[in-house]
Amino acid sequence: MGSRTALVEDLMERFPHVPREAVFKEDLLRGGVAFDPSALSDNESGEVKPKSYFIFSFDHGTLPELGEAALRRPPEEIILTGGPYDLRRTVVSVRVNPASPYRVAADDEGLLGLYLDGRRIADVGVPPMPEYYRHTLSNGKSVMEVAPTIQWGYLIYLTVFRVCQYFGAKEECQYCDINHNWRQHKAAGRPYTGVKDVEEVLEALEIIDRYDTQKASTAYTLTGGAITKTVSGRDEADFYGHYAKAIEERFPGRWIGKVVAQALPKPDVQRFKDYGVQIYHPNFEVWDRRLFELYCPGKERYVGRDEWHRRILDSADVFGARNVIPNFVAGVEMAEPFGFTTVDEAIASTTEGLRFFMSHGITPRFTTWCPEPTTPLGKANPQGAPLEYHIRLLEAYRATMDDFGLSSPPGYGPPGPGQAVFSVSSFMDSLPAREAAEEPAEA
Repeated sequence: MGSRTALVEDLMERFPHVPREAVFKEDLLRGGVAFDPSALSDNESGEVKPKSYFIFSFDHGTLPELGEAALRRPPEEIILTGGPYDLRRTVVSVRVNPASPYRVAADDEGLLGLYLDGRRIADVGVPPMPEYYRHTLSNGKSVMEVAPTIQWGYLIYLTVFRVCQYFGAKEECQYCDINHNWRQHKAAGRPYTGVKDVEEVLEALEIIDRYDTQKASTAYTLTGGAITKTVSGRDEADFYGHYAKAIEERFPGRWIGKVVAQALPKPDVQRFKDYGVQIYHPNFEVWDRRLFELYCPGKERYVGRDEWHRRILDSADVFGARNVIPNFVAGVEMAEPFGFTTVDEAIASTTEGLRFFMSHGITPRFTTWCPEPTTPLGKANPQGAPLEYHIRLLEAYRATMDDFGLSSPPGYGPPGPGQAVFSVSSFMDSLPAREAAEEPAEA
């Protein structure tokens, strides 16, 4: 179309029911954004909350390839407002790509803006350094390392196991760089704790609770790599669950407790519930059977697609369907060499999966695929999936929810353009705004 601006404007015109904010957000998430040195942070000693690399790299280059952005981290997220498209407040997770047509830079007056094809298209806000990041644990570790917050402070992200026991080409998910991200941070000499001590987590949460006087932090997520054997002598349910138990005993009812883990047998899922977890995320990653087998070889080997889906449905008996929220990685459906070659085919497949789960009252959510270059699919698909796929997915997602009478899932903050804080996809930005309690539904 001659320019990225022309492509984006064409999609906004063709899909007027998708918020214009979501079109830009999806393009930034799928393709990344470049940062002028004037827009970088001063790491933990500055006034801007820096990118924490909370689980994956979510970058289009390795740390050595990012230039100054590897030394002075970009902000964790940015907020877009105003500009020629009159954008409503839109929170976007930062994915660095020095080659992106989008660039964040300061103007002559020092005000940050987002530029596309050389034209300023939005004002940019950056997250202020939270007071709790200015305090360290008794052992000197930073709160950002142990318990970083994302989604503009809404979610405490507790990656308590920084690697995955699905290891090597025959087991690792083909789009996932969790193991590489661990290696690159260690190689760069950055603190990046592999297995987080439960007492350190509790101490970090005490600091957050003490200094988060506005109670902006509303939920925590316990997550990390898959456990096929044990970690610290515990199986997966007990390993992740014992953090929840300790948190709920120390801070009863302070946060909505969520866990991202494999689809486990019902007795293990019950253990999560007994430990105090309120929302369960047994991510199904990609719907198509052939692609699941190719892209998630470890999950296929240890559990299998059909059993994975059965376990997701079974977990609704424990948590209640509304509190089971499996994620999929939106865009890998179109990854070469095995993915669908047309947007029509990819949307049809993903919608089939949405209808399967939503017909059981389970509302999946999705993360917009970032093609990290150290992963097989990232290497083969540096441009990711077409923007049209992502925009049509938002349309199909909302339509499917409407078909089954479902509303936005709990634990993600407010829905609606100008309201949403979920930063790694636009699904919440694309749903109707509503006023509702944030507590999970009863099982």
